[in-house]
Amino acid sequence: MTPGRGARRWAVVGLGALWWWAVARLVLAPDAGALEGAVAAGGWGLSVLPVHCTPKARAQGALAAGRWRRAWRSRGRGTR
Repeated sequence: MTPGRGARRWAVVGLGALWWWAVARLVLAPDAGALEGAVAAGGWGLSVLPVHCTPKARAQGALAAGRWRRAWRSRGRGTR
């Protein structure tokens, strides 16, 4: 494992632990406040980001740029 990869892994583990701490405080502690709420909401917001998307140029079955424009221009030619 490279040093950069190990550092990323520990950063993810640390941020995950921080998120779980915030959620646990919101649920269990009566004095939990805005900081815990912000950390919990921010972590949840990051989890719904589409980080596993593929660029359109590399996606399997992706339509080429301008496909609809070409289809509209050739609509009346030779279709009847």
